[in-house]
Amino acid sequence: MDTLYIFILSAFVGWLVIGRVPALLHTPLMAATNAISGISLVGSILLAGGDHGTVPTILGTVAVAAASINVIGGFLITDRMLKMFRKP
Repeated sequence: MDTLYIFILSAFVGWLVIGRVPALLHTPLMAATNAISGISLVGSILLAGGDHGTVPTILGTVAVAAASINVIGGFLITDRMLKMFRKP
């Protein structure tokens, strides 16, 4: 039960912190989160490809899919944000 409270509190604090970031800093922030997502993608690939059993392999595969979606979406959003700052 304590972990649920910690999760809810961290989600709320994260939402407040991200909500107060100025628009000019969103692109560097997205670049940092893309780097973190890339690290989690490498870790999930190692878990999915390792010989750790059936359940870790399935969870690793799900983690690879989720991290891949996160990385691709992050790059698409970053590209879209950078296009907003380009001169026509």
